[in-house]
Amino acid sequence: MAVSSDSISLPTFVMLSLLMIIACFITPSAGNFYKDVDINWGDGRGKIVEGGRGLTLSLDQYSGRVSSPRMSIYSLASQGSAHDEIDFEFLGNSSGEPYTVHTNVYAQGKGDKEQQFRLWFDPSAAFHTYSIVWNPQRIIVFHNHGGIGVPFPTSQPMRVQCSLWNADDWATQGGRVKTDWTKAPFVAYYRNFKINACVNGSTGGSCGSTSGDTFSNQEWQTQELDSKGRNRLRWVHQKHMIYNYCADIPRFPQGIPPECQRSRF
Repeated sequence: MAVSSDSISLPTFVMLSLLMIIACFITPSAGNFYKDVDINWGDGRGKIVEGGRGLTLSLDQYSGRVSSPRMSIYSLASQGSAHDEIDFEFLGNSSGEPYTVHTNVYAQGKGDKEQQFRLWFDPSAAFHTYSIVWNPQRIIVFHNHGGIGVPFPTSQPMRVQCSLWNADDWATQGGRVKTDWTKAPFVAYYRNFKINACVNGSTGGSCGSTSGDTFSNQEWQTQELDSKGRNRLRWVHQKHMIYNYCADIPRFPQGIPPECQRSRF
């Protein structure tokens, strides 16, 4: 499958496992940055290395994309004002403080489902694997509550979009800590990605088919957390969650969102 800024094969449901990738669009495959990634900005600051196995990106005040506070993000997103989107973002730290992971889910253009976690490890010290599972029932920890009227991204194909950018207007201490460009340039290193997906191509075929094709035989389309996974998620929520939109009562004067009234586990 080929990916370019003009013609892209798009996954409708996808399992993504990667060691942080930025400034790129990725097709559903396992592989090689040369084959599967388009670098669409950076003015030469993005470089594919290790024979296609890795990627580096150097950022400075002229590229205008990162410092501390910074945001490293990968997301799945469709196009248009009523877009669907799944965000997984690393917020920059300050003075050696822990990094924060910020997540959000948009369906039909509406998000407001933010959660934040203080990481118990340093994500910049070594490569780590980060995964998203998106199928018709759930986004791994964000369950499909379509049955109670909550929009869920099932009808629009999405592509993986990854970036690293300056977010000092809000990402660190509410924007009180600003970017220190004297420490630029900043270099991020990325290695290895694996994507398994149903591809909604130009032929208009549906990814929701239940016929005996490759898609219908893939286990990830019904994947969910087992008891061990649920216990690990509870631990993260109890020990490391610092913001949960479901607990932000003043934010929702008309009542908390309906999905918040159901158990997440």
